[in-house]
Amino acid sequence: MTDQRKFRRKGKRVRDAAPTETDMTPVPPLEPRARRSEDTLPETGGTSARETEEAREAEEARAAETQRATEEQAKRDAEAQRAADAKRAADAKRAAEEQARREAEEQARREAAEHARREEQAQREAQAQRAAEEQAHREAEEQREARARSAAAVEALRRAEAERQAAAARKAELEERAAEEARLAEEARLKELDARRRALAEARSIAARRGADPDGPAAPPRPDPERQPAPQSSRPGRPPPLALTNPAERAERVEAATRAAWARLDSFALDAGHLNRNRIITARRDDPAHAAFDVLRTRLLQALHEHGWKRVAITSPGKDCGKTFTAANLAISLSRQENCRTLLLDCDMRRPSLHSVMGVEAPGAIGDLLRGTVAPEEHLLRPGPNDIHAGRNIAFGFNDMTEPYASELLQDPRTRGMLDLIETQMQPDVMLFDLPPALFYDDVIAFRPLFDGVLLVVGGGLTTQKEIKEVERRLGDSTPLLGMVLNKAEHTEISRYRY
Repeated sequence: MTDQRKFRRKGKRVRDAAPTETDMTPVPPLEPRARRSEDTLPETGGTSARETEEAREAEEARAAETQRATEEQAKRDAEAQRAADAKRAADAKRAAEEQARREAEEQARREAAEHARREEQAQREAQAQRAAEEQAHREAEEQREARARSAAAVEALRRAEAERQAAAARKAELEERAAEEARLAEEARLKELDARRRALAEARSIAARRGADPDGPAAPPRPDPERQPAPQSSRPGRPPPLALTNPAERAERVEAATRAAWARLDSFALDAGHLNRNRIITARRDDPAHAAFDVLRTRLLQALHEHGWKRVAITSPGKDCGKTFTAANLAISLSRQENCRTLLLDCDMRRPSLHSVMGVEAPGAIGDLLRGTVAPEEHLLRPGPNDIHAGRNIAFGFNDMTEPYASELLQDPRTRGMLDLIETQMQPDVMLFDLPPALFYDDVIAFRPLFDGVLLVVGGGLTTQKEIKEVERRLGDSTPLLGMVLNKAEHTEISRYRY
C-alpha cells in the first residue's frame, strides 16, 4: 500500500545512502510488509488494524527518519563537497596567485636584468665613444703636429732653397757682372789695339812719305801692339782684361753663364708614389727592368759622344708603344749621370702626356716657347729636392695644349732659333724630344733637320716588321737610327738583371 503513488515522497531520491549509526537494522521492503499486513487482517480484526496502523506509522516514521538521515547525509555531503570545492578553489586561487607572483617576479627579474644589460651596454658604448673621441683627438693632435712639422720642414726647405737660389742668383749676378766687365774690358782692349794699329798704320804711312824725303827726320820706332800691356780699368774692383786667345778663361765664363741660366729655372716636386703608379721604374730602382734603361742610357751617351751629337728624337711607328714611358724613364736615368746636363721637351703636340706622367699640373704650352713668346727660363722646369735620388741637372719642357698646326710649327724658323738659343744658354749634353708616332703624322719628318738621331720604340705584339721598315723609309738613309727599344715584350727574362 505504501508503494502506491500517493504514498511516495516527493523530492530527490538519495541513492546508496550510507547507514547511520543510530539504526543499523535493515528496513524490509514496503510491498511484502503490506502484503503480510493484508494477510493478517482477517485473523486479528480491529486490533490488528490498529497495530497495522501503528506499524504503518512506525514504518513511516522510520522511513521519514531514514529520509531525514539521508537528507542530512546528503546535506553533509553537499557541505563537504562545497567545502572541498571551496578548498580546491582556494588552493587554485593560491596556486594562481603564486604562479602570478612567480611570473611577476620572473618578469621583474628579466626586466631588471635587461635594464642592467642596457645600462652596461650604454656604459660600454659611452666608454667606446669616449675612447674613440680620445683616439680621434690624439690622431688629430698628431696630424696637426705632423702637419706643423711638415710645414716647418717645408718652410725650412723653402727658406733653404730660397737662400740657395738667392745665393746662386747673387753668384750668377756677380759672375754675369764679372763676365760683362771682362767683355767690356776685352772690347776696350780691342779698341785700344785697333787704335794702336791705326796709329801704327798712320805712322808707317808718314814714315813712308818721309822716306821719300831723305832730309826729313827719322821715323820713330814702330810699336808692337802684341807686346804692349793691356790697359788697366779705372773702375775699382774690375778684374784684369782677359785675352781672347785664353780658352780656359773663355770656358770658365761660359760655364758661369750656364750655371746662372740653370739657377733661374723653377722647380717642381717629384712624388715617388705618383711616378710608381705611372710605371716610372727608374725612380725607385726596385724593379729589375730599370737596369735596361741604365744600359740604354750608357749606350746612348757613348754613341752621342762618339759622333759629337746632342739631339735625339724619340718616336714610335704607332700609338700605345710607350714612347713617353721610355722618354721619362730614360730622362730620370740620365739625371743620375754626373756632369751630364739633359733636356727633355714634350714636342708631341698632338697628344701631350709627359706632364701627367711626371705629376705636373698646368705647365703651359710648349708652342709658346717654340714661337719665342715665352723665355726658356719661364717655361722649363727642373726637379726639386726629392727622395728618389734624381739629379737636378735635368730640365723638362712640358706641354698641356694641343697644336692644330704642329708640323708647321716644328718647321718654323722660330723653332730652330729657340732650340739654338736653349742649347746656347743651357749647354745641355743631351736633348731629348718626345715626338708623335712617325706613321700617324708628318711631325717627325718636319722636325728631321733639327735632331741628330732617332730612338725608335716598338711595342711588343703591336708593331709589325712592315711598320718598322716604313718608318726607316720615311726617315731616309741620312737619319741615324740610334737604336730600337722593344717595349711590352712578353716572355722576357727581366729577373736576370737582378744581382
